[in-house]
Amino acid sequence: MFNRALKVPSKEVTEATYKALERRGVTVRDIAEIVYTVQAPYSKGLTIEHCDQSVHKVLGKREIQHAVLVGIELDELAEKGLLSQPLQQLIVSDESLFGIDETIAVGAAQSYGSISLTTYGHLDKEKIGIINKLDVKDGDKVHTFLDDLVGSIAAAASSRLAHQIRDLEERGETLPQYEFV
Repeated sequence: MFNRALKVPSKEVTEATYKALERRGVTVRDIAEIVYTVQAPYSKGLTIEHCDQSVHKVLGKREIQHAVLVGIELDELAEKGLLSQPLQQLIVSDESLFGIDETIAVGAAQSYGSISLTTYGHLDKEKIGIINKLDVKDGDKVHTFLDDLVGSIAAAASSRLAHQIRDLEERGETLPQYEFV
């Protein structure tokens, strides 16, 4: 029986988020490569490891975790045909006017500010890296939410880096001299 008073430990939610992404074939490195592509032109000394670390930090936020878990669950339920109509068809077909997938992704990206939102819009349009692979219909797989969520995570990680790099510059420091925390 469900107990409303029982809180789900953060560690469980974090682990479930990473497992869900892995189950869907998305790695932290896949997302970090998008971050690197977006951020490298503006950030001297940026490495893929900086991007990996930023993605991990973003995936540690509850808002992001909740969005990932809800979106992936809906994609998986749609793959199995377990949603009621017309929602089933809207998600399976990635109906262009559906928009809830983008709404969830924008909500998640919003926690990292306006740079994250504009970067998400760019990624949603340009379909960089694994986002393109997820956006293209491949057999019975449904990634209606996942492609947008990956874009949201990448945008948030990129925004996080942009702000931290500016802070470093203002202190006269550079990326190679600083380990992100």
